Amino acid sequence: MVDENTRSRLGSLERRRYPRVTQDPLGVSNAKKGILVPLRFETESLPPLKQFPAWQEYLSTLLDLRLPDNVYPQNGFVARQTVWNLGGMLLVQQTSPAFSYERLPDKVRLSPFDHWYITFLRSGQTWTEVDGRVAQNEPGLMEIRSFGRPFRGRKVATTSTSLIAPVDLFSEQGGLPAASNNVVLGGHRIRLLADYLSSVEANLDFFTKHDLLGTQERLREMIFEAVTPLVDRNADKDQISGVGLMTRARRFILSHISSPDLTAEALCRELAISRTRLYELFETSGGVANYIRRRRLLAAHATLADPSDTHKIAEVGAALGFDSPANFSRAFTQQFGYSPSNIYKHNAEQKPSPTQGAGGRDAGRQMTFEGMLRTLGLF
Repeated sequence: MVDENTRSRLGSLERRRYPRVTQDPLGVSNAKKGILVPLRFETESLPPLKQFPAWQEYLSTLLDLRLPDNVYPQNGFVARQTVWNLGGMLLVQQTSPAFSYERLPDKVRLSPFDHWYITFLRSGQTWTEVDGRVAQNEPGLMEIRSFGRPFRGRKVATTSTSLIAPVDLFSEQGGLPAASNNVVLGGHRIRLLADYLSSVEANLDFFTKHDLLGTQERLREMIFEAVTPLVDRNADKDQISGVGLMTRARRFILSHISSPDLTAEALCRELAISRTRLYELFETSGGVANYIRRRRLLAAHATLADPSDTHKIAEVGAALGFDSPANFSRAFTQQFGYSPSNIYKHNAEQKPSPTQGAGGRDAGRQMTFEGMLRTLGLF
């Protein structure tokens, strides 16, 4: 009979029969600095009296801001924001004191931005009103809102992580339902999305170009899968029908972007609707003609920024329906804040930049918040 000590020695010998080979965890030792360079903005370095005006100016492309009652600019306003371009979607980390905000109908009508705005609060609370309905957001929930619709609201001191995604990002899935606007969501799908977003945040400094592609795709899928089962698709049948028409209209425009026959009449025929109905669909996008022109300018920007494309500026403008180089240059400058010829100058001056993985050769110089928003549909 084998006693316990003998059995222990035999077991030890048995375990040591084969040589031990240590294997390092894959991916850990190879981690390197990533390709993303964030846009950072803060007011703390300014004199207290100038802090809130600077914050107002910084966000003025999207919102009009004001301080709460009995709070004054001389009291100071320490806020900061960090924006990461994930290649077609912006991740925004923000901390700020209390303020009120609104996006008025005139700003919506004149703005090129109709993106979805998705927010997770880490601390604090917000209250946002659309058409008399108030959405109250707090930590543990997700708020989704459209910049293509007017809204107003207020917030206490908050820390948040938000995603800004162009409407067209979800076009392959039929678009997010119109009833998604100004709703607050919770539940296990939202918690999964929040956990994944936290993981993304923790690893932004190490992202590769391949990581960006997979992350954007996963976020797109998770947002769609989290939102669509929860919103009331029957809340406004006419509005929801309009979303389906808009999705078809956007697809048609993108697939015929270089065609001289891309007109309002062609869209009416494709969608089998009247001109009046078409104009109603595009009212919040500044009109159908403005939307088509904006998409053509985005296509022109992508072409001019492509180092492998040898077309001249005039050729690019003519191919996209602009009747003269002067009109093309004027429209381009109005849309992006710089002329088509400046792309070549900036590309020559801009050495290879870590931000290039997020948006190609031209991304490095788009390091303003408004510039990121304006070119969001490019990627």
